[in-house]
Amino acid sequence: MLDSAEAVIRSKLDEGEQLLWSGRPRQGLLLQPADAALIPFSLLWGGFAFVWEYEVVSTHRFWVLQLWGIPFVLVGLYLVVGRFFADAYVRGQTLYGLTDKRVIIARGSTVRSIPLSDLTGVALAARAGKSGTIVLGPPGYPGPNSLNAYMGSARVQYPMFQMIPDAQAVYDQIEAQRKAAIADGSPNQNN
Repeated sequence: MLDSAEAVIRSKLDEGEQLLWSGRPRQGLLLQPADAALIPFSLLWGGFAFVWEYEVVSTHRFWVLQLWGIPFVLVGLYLVVGRFFADAYVRGQTLYGLTDKRVIIARGSTVRSIPLSDLTGVALAARAGKSGTIVLGPPGYPGPNSLNAYMGSARVQYPMFQMIPDAQAVYDQIEAQRKAAIADGSPNQNN
């Protein structure tokens, strides 16, 4: 049985630190907005790779050509189906926490901690049903689900609370705590 997000995040707290919220991203296989462009691309790539490899193997062409197509077929398999399972696995290993001093993102044995006073901006990308993603980065970041987040210079990944329930309430808590931390002028602590 998975440990509760609250129990795991509580074990990461410093003495005197208060946990205000904990949670995890939505679980399971999911489609995201960027998939509107990525799915057709992956089907074209995978289809071409499979057909090419089939033709080369079925016509008994030179063995080097048969081997040459294998990496393209493997990439095609990952693009068509594998990336959905990889994404679900990563989200399954991810936990989030908000304290009176910092935000915490735990993934497996890796823990990232960001003092609230160090956050340069917080952006909310809300969805229907109160779920959403909170990006802990500069204002104007295109968001985790845009196609720009997967390609080109926008590939920079800012920390985020991805696909959490009741995102608006969590966003409001982060903003209130961040403003309080900045107003207090508390010293930055990197944990």
